[in-house]
Amino acid sequence: MDNARIADAARGLRHVFIRDLVLQASIGVYDSEKLATQRVRVNLDLAVDDEGAGLLSRPAVGRDDLSRVVSYETLVTQTRALVAAGHVQLVETLAERIAETILTDHRIRLVRVRVEKLDVFADAASAGVEIERRGV
Repeated sequence: MDNARIADAARGLRHVFIRDLVLQASIGVYDSEKLATQRVRVNLDLAVDDEGAGLLSRPAVGRDDLSRVVSYETLVTQTRALVAAGHVQLVETLAERIAETILTDHRIRLVRVRVEKLDVFADAASAGVEIERRGV
């Protein structure tokens, strides 16, 4: 799958995303990081099966019904819960947990998770990791 493009009519995929979700997280390996929370920014990109789309066909418009799509609210709620669940040492671990949880929805074929610490370096906007995982 192309690095920049996730939505793909030929593959019957839509691109669902969450941008710049900023949360307070207990994260880090240093003692000072275990004493207080710090800001992290989470970005999610999902390749989701279009309902009723086959190869080289146009997906049906479908019902205007939340049950037929991946809910943004569910994605944000799951991410918030994982961040609030307790101390994590590594941004990599947090990203993997988020990806694993998101991929429990069988409609999601691929997820990219970016987790950034926002206050680590005074002279850098952020430091973090981006991972990509595929569903089954």
